[in-house]
Amino acid sequence: MSNPHYNQNYTKKDGSEILKVIKDCVKNDRYIISQNDNRKENELFIENYKLGIDKQTDILLHIKVEDFCHSLRNTNIGYKHETLYVFVPQVSLPKDDIEETVSIYTKFNIIKKRNGDRVIVISFHKANKPADYLFDRPKELKQ
Repeated sequence: MSNPHYNQNYTKKDGSEILKVIKDCVKNDRYIISQNDNRKENELFIENYKLGIDKQTDILLHIKVEDFCHSLRNTNIGYKHETLYVFVPQVSLPKDDIEETVSIYTKFNIIKKRNGDRVIVISFHKANKPADYLFDRPKELKQ
């Protein structure tokens, strides 16, 4: 991989454990998808595909370990200790009455709290470049 800040040193078991924490947070409504001035791309994606909360949740709950790409360090001042996890699921979404397969770039920040983990979905938008998946993808997931 070309970016030295990306970490792909994970086993499939590691990826599954990370994904389990993310999905537990989503199932228990302990997550948010960032939609602020710095995350316009997320807002536009949700608007363009008319993704209500139920569909957003459904997408997040159907991410597979084979969608895992890498982790990276948060580069924001004060948050450099945080690890962010990138998954790129491919999802069939309706757009103008046509089903379109969309690669969705999702980047997660897992916040460890004494009263339970929380997840911030920092990125939730159409991928801007091809994904460099960490694990082999079953034939039905390949595009």
